[in-house]
Amino acid sequence: MRFIVSSSTLLKNLQSISGIISSNNVLPILESFLFELSDSKLTVVSTDLETMMKVSMDVQSQQEGSLCIQSKVLLEYLKNLPEQPITFDINIQDFGIDITSEQGKYKIVGEDAKNYPTAPVADDTTQFNMSAAELSDGIGKTIIAVSNDDLRPAMSGVYFELGVNTMTLVATDAHRLVRCIKTNVNCPQADKFIMPKKALMQLKNNLNTSTEITVSYNQNHLFVDGENIHLSCRLIDAKFPDYKVVIPADNPFKLVLNKSEFVSALRRVSVFANKTTNQVVLDIEGSSLHLYAQDVDFSFEGNERMTCQYLGEDMKIAFNAKLLLELILVIESDEILFELSTPTRAGLVKPEVKRNNEDLLILIMPLMIGA
Repeated sequence: MRFIVSSSTLLKNLQSISGIISSNNVLPILESFLFELSDSKLTVVSTDLETMMKVSMDVQSQQEGSLCIQSKVLLEYLKNLPEQPITFDINIQDFGIDITSEQGKYKIVGEDAKNYPTAPVADDTTQFNMSAAELSDGIGKTIIAVSNDDLRPAMSGVYFELGVNTMTLVATDAHRLVRCIKTNVNCPQADKFIMPKKALMQLKNNLNTSTEITVSYNQNHLFVDGENIHLSCRLIDAKFPDYKVVIPADNPFKLVLNKSEFVSALRRVSVFANKTTNQVVLDIEGSSLHLYAQDVDFSFEGNERMTCQYLGEDMKIAFNAKLLLELILVIESDEILFELSTPTRAGLVKPEVKRNNEDLLILIMPLMIGA
């Protein structure tokens, strides 16, 4: 088995799926890539048993075959190789691999492809097409709120709620919640599932946002097919919390801020906040917003004032600045809207001007002032 491929093309494609490979694998073969050669097309696969990604590229070859190659040594070699054609000569009998470049010749040993885990079967699936850009955008806005608590598996992924003309993505870690509704997705039926964070990250990083993708799913797995890339993952078998009951129905006080000015001020003031709580207090009086933070242990204190548009009673409310910044940065409007009620109830953050075909809502729990 023999093929010739561009070193930079191979490296780029391997890096795009290498994030699937875990450092603590239960099976040694999971540390390898599966190479499948057919009709001048090379398909490379990586998996951790829960998520599998495949990427395809054109090569020079008239042969067919498959084998597994250790990911670490191959990636390290390619990272240190200038752009050039490289030749792989593979002995199918003992899986010896000779790699020839302009600089020299290298030998490694592969493994029988029969030992590599098989892909999940896409049977009894529901399928629809959608914009890759819309899916990538929805993932990027919600994934920041995914919980890292292993004891809450339902919250360790993004919840997809499908409607006939909508796709709602929701994530929460109990301190914050992000709900992003896409109104330009034609799903064939109402449905729901939870997609794990790792698969979402890989998908977001590798989607060609100028194309359409095909999404299909069954009771246990989700499959995404895009341009030269395929992802399959096991869905999280758990019940997502009823997120609708935690979204306040009536937060009467409205605070409008210039996003860039507020982000800059929040970043500066948070430097002086306690590093455990990251607490920054928003003291709102009329059209003035006073931000302040302190770290009593080090006698640090930061204060800034900025103008705002506010309709409501004067109030002081505190938030974790780190969490708040992450949430605000996914908002694409020049101005952001806070909907508040009391210093102890959840605040809602929204774009002042909505994007077409999107309804974004962010919820964040306040901190006890002085805690």
